[in-house]
Amino acid sequence: MRAETRVCPAVLVVEDEPLIRMEAIDMMEEAGFRVFDAGSADEAVALMERHEEIGILFTDVDMPGAMNGLGLAAHVRDHWPQVFIVIASGVINIDTTALPEGCSVYPKPYPTNQILAELKRVACVGE
Repeated sequence: MRAETRVCPAVLVVEDEPLIRMEAIDMMEEAGFRVFDAGSADEAVALMERHEEIGILFTDVDMPGAMNGLGLAAHVRDHWPQVFIVIASGVINIDTTALPEGCSVYPKPYPTNQILAELKRVACVGE
């Protein structure tokens, strides 16, 4: 009897605060995900365009640049509809009507176990 192997897409972590970004990267890597990272939405879009293996976007809301995390989430949903989107924010009251359909939202500090369980459940497939 062969054990089931889980195949998970790469995760793109988008966070402008370097220490918080490193924490999120470590969380994802320890869970077995391949991780790309960006400090802005502009950098994230460039990475999405170059790496089709990215299947999960994990983004903060407040970021400098042309768009914030909500704008990035909407852009990703429009251009890469298959990508699973997780938004993490210290903002207490996010306008959920501004969120693309199918997004998950978590508060900071990250509830690590909940996030990883959801990512594995929705984004990783058995082989």
